[in-house]
Amino acid sequence: MAIIGSILIGIAAIIHVAIFVMESVLWSKPNVWRRFGLPSQDDADTVRPMAYNQGFYNLFLAGGALIGLLLYWTTLRPVGFGLTFFSASCMVLASVVLLTTGRSYLRPALIQGAVPLVGLVFFVLA
Repeated sequence: MAIIGSILIGIAAIIHVAIFVMESVLWSKPNVWRRFGLPSQDDADTVRPMAYNQGFYNLFLAGGALIGLLLYWTTLRPVGFGLTFFSASCMVLASVVLLTTGRSYLRPALIQGAVPLVGLVFFVLA
């Protein structure tokens, strides 16, 4: 079960790295900011500093999960478990917060939160 949980949390980390790339690296591309529901370049330019910042939050969550998994599968299993659990839990909680902003955010919240949630279940049950 720990292997399945680790794979799912690793996938969640990759998803969060992809979100980082979109928000912090590729934000100026219209096909990217339109994915986030923005109608114009002016709106994208206004939101850019917030998106840039938010992207790094996603990167740090991914980094925490990946470092935690690395430590979990070495001799530092308790430390790795704690870091992985915390990072994946934050991913899930962030998706819940996203849901509170409206029903139109259901799909992004599921993309952001479902994989780490299922991974956590497997990881904890291991």
